[in-house]
Amino acid sequence: MPKRNLKKRIWRARQLYLLLILPMIWLMIFRYVPMAGLQIAFRNFSNRAGMWGSPWVGLDNFRKFFADRQFTSLLVNTLRISLYQLSVGFVIPIVLALSLNIMTNGIFKKTIQTLTYIPHFISVVVLVGMLMQLVNPIVGLYGTVCQMITGSRPVDILGNPAAFPHLYVWSGIWQSAGWGSIIYVAALANSDQQLHEAAQIDGASRLQRVWYIDIPSILPTATILLIMDAGKVMNVGFEKVFLLQNSLNLRYSEVLSTYVYKKAFGAGIPDFSFSTAAGMFNSVINLILILIVNRISKKLSETSLW
Repeated sequence: MPKRNLKKRIWRARQLYLLLILPMIWLMIFRYVPMAGLQIAFRNFSNRAGMWGSPWVGLDNFRKFFADRQFTSLLVNTLRISLYQLSVGFVIPIVLALSLNIMTNGIFKKTIQTLTYIPHFISVVVLVGMLMQLVNPIVGLYGTVCQMITGSRPVDILGNPAAFPHLYVWSGIWQSAGWGSIIYVAALANSDQQLHEAAQIDGASRLQRVWYIDIPSILPTATILLIMDAGKVMNVGFEKVFLLQNSLNLRYSEVLSTYVYKKAFGAGIPDFSFSTAAGMFNSVINLILILIVNRISKKLSETSLW
């Protein structure tokens, strides 16, 4: 009976399953088939011998990566930027969504939503160009204002290594906070209005209603998004980091993704096996983190991805 019922349900939803065929084909071709290339991390890859003909070296590439003098600094830089971005970027969209939900003036609310959504559609290259023009110490807005106030040329922010994480994270917050708040605004729109009415009758303030009604209503959504973000802790955006890098801020801006790229394509003699091992290490750490966070979330709140 269960098998027959399953077949009936599949047949009733056959059109939906047909729609899934193309995405599944795309997923197999571009996500699963390339995983065969991970074996390069365990081989001494040679273009002449190819992936299957290159000699097997086991974990030698991983040992070489862990023994690299830059390994510790790469790991610290990646975690510093990623955890900074996670801690700030997770909270601000929630605060923005709660603030938008409180607003009663429809025109003002829509204006704020539009202004916060627009930066999401700016490409990374354009965003970096805007940043460079803005913080330029000579001709940028930052430099012009400082020269008007102090009469002297200010410090070059892009050349200050310690300023790089702040510049990276807060420019990303400006670009993505509005877009990230959409899912929370939708969750708040589906919250039970009868709870708000009952709380108002009992004399609850707006802040109390936010704390005891609005936040619990979006907590499951926030938990799922936090678990997904935990699986991307080691994935600091390559494009923006690479475009903002220079010889002065390299001490704080060199992360795993840029290091892998330089080893694979920027070196005089490309080392594809070494860069594949570094990238695989990155992915394994992300997998472990998402499993741990998902397990903790399931125990504490009974909300999890699986």
